[in-house]
Amino acid sequence: MTTPLIRRTFSTPAGDMQVVARGDTVYICDWLSNPHRERNVRRVTEHLACEIVDGTSPVIDELLREVDEYFAGCRRSFDVTIATVGTPLQRSVWQALLMIPYGERWSYTLLAERVGKPRAVRAVASAVGANPLSLILPCHRVVGANGALCGYAGGLVAKQILLQIEAQRDSRCCKSDRSVE
Repeated sequence: MTTPLIRRTFSTPAGDMQVVARGDTVYICDWLSNPHRERNVRRVTEHLACEIVDGTSPVIDELLREVDEYFAGCRRSFDVTIATVGTPLQRSVWQALLMIPYGERWSYTLLAERVGKPRAVRAVASAVGANPLSLILPCHRVVGANGALCGYAGGLVAKQILLQIEAQRDSRCCKSDRSVE
């Protein structure tokens, strides 16, 4: 029998989220308000051919600790092990999200250039929208070409909260950067 994924919902100052993990790996950290949340869950469960049960695990507990540190302004990136399930373009965009420095913003156009698809801004934006690991893969740092806040699965209020946290952080307590596995 296949080991199930474990799902837990939790609250943050920017809104309610869910985490989905198996073993020591987090597959989803997504906003409950995301209209495409179930699509992300389905993509992972079909890929891993397993079901989801509600509960918790050591990696989920660790992620929640790291999320608390992020919202306290003391964490720049996340250390939990993650895995992504998506198309090659999605995975390259998600990896590129980790290149956006903490507290900075990139346009969708710049992100498309960084993944080598300068003429595919809409496809890149779609991949950003399919990000199953909000906060961990910081898609909130992507803005419109004119700097306007646009398109965020957690809603624009959540995006604004996250960007404000990063603008006000205490640099003395920030953690190191990491990459997607």
